[in-house]
Amino acid sequence: MFEVQTMTTDDKVTLYASVLEQARVLAAGESNRVANAANISALLFHALPDVIWAGFYFFDGSELVVGPFQGKPACLRIPLGRGVCGVAAESRETVVVADVNDFTDHIVCDVDSRSEIAIPILDGNDELIGVLDLDSASTNRFDADDVKGLEAVARLLGDG
Repeated sequence: MFEVQTMTTDDKVTLYASVLEQARVLAAGESNRVANAANISALLFHALPDVIWAGFYFFDGSELVVGPFQGKPACLRIPLGRGVCGVAAESRETVVVADVNDFTDHIVCDVDSRSEIAIPILDGNDELIGVLDLDSASTNRFDADDVKGLEAVARLLGDG
């Protein structure tokens, strides 16, 4: 196991400000959510430390379907209310799981995943578009700073 360097809140605020600005630049002038999700998933995967999966699931009217991502192959479809992403989609609230082994209905897509954050993506009418999902091989990887930063990134796709 490798040791992950802990970032301070100030470091994370600076990092997420930079990531959000880069995401805005990447999405500027592009209205296609899939194209924007592809670039944003690559940006998050490479910019954020200790992330082994970063990507999107889009709501098709009945369930979540995998969209653009970076990392190992993913689960293809997730029912609303199932797993971390399904719970975030159904509740329309960000879900942070410190240890996926403690999450009763965790859906194992990658056995290396230890913590996860799922942020619902809503349009201007609060209709569900999908979920932004990130996984880490470390427990307790995601905190309030990540919630705030990633919710801002997710809003870019909701507004698009």
